[in-house]
Formats: sequence, C-alpha cells, structure tokens
Amino acid sequence: QVQLVESGGGLVQAGGSLRLSCAASGETLSTYTIGWFRQAPGKEREFVAAIKWSTEDTYYADSVKGRFTISRDVAKNTVYLQMNSLKLEDTAVYYCATGLYYRDTRMPSGYDYWGQGTQVTVSS
Repeated sequence: QVQLVESGGGLVQAGGSLRLSCAASGETLSTYTIGWFRQAPGKEREFVAAIKWSTEDTYYADSVKGRFTISRDVAKNTVYLQMNSLKLEDTAVYYCATGLYYRDTRMPSGYDYWGQGTQVTVSS
C-alpha cells in the first residue's frame, strides 16, 4: 500500500507560480505511475499530469502543457508539479495518486491510492 501526502497549495495571483509536492511512502514506486488530478467545485476530477517512476516518461493535459512540469526526486520519494503562468481556471483541489504503470494514465480509474488533496486558488 502507498501513502501519499500533498503539500504546496495556496493562494496566488494570476500569472504566478506554485510548486506542489507529493511525498510517497509504503512501497517502492518503481512499478507505478504517479499522477496529478484536480477537481474544481461542481466539476469532475480531471487529469493534469503524470510521470512513470521508472522511465520518467511524462504526460500532460492539453490545458496545462507548456505551463506545468512534473518531475520526481528518487532520493526523497517525491513527485513535484511546478505550475507557472497560473490562470483563474487552474483553481481547484489538486490530488496526487499512484497506479500501476500499465494502467490508464489519464483516467482516475487507473489509480489506486490517493492523497488528501491540496487547495490551489488563483486570484485576479
């Protein structure tokens, strides 16, 4: 079983930056994909970005491509989501999750373990 703890959320002005962290514990991550999803009030949870731990292959939603960067630190067992040029529509609760590497990377159903979420609010 994998435990995930997100941090780094907060309030930022449009155009600003935040870096989210997802610290993992409990199992080796070598066979996992780590993904970031977000959920705004009244909306479904949507895919943001993902990274395969063993190969560092990365995946992004079109809405964040070129603005967000996902990366990992093996020594710290942590995945980061660097978010630049933030927009009002990026406001949401951001969740990290892990799923076995062969599962669907872009769907919540492809992930088994979830963190508690961290709020990101972008103001004008």
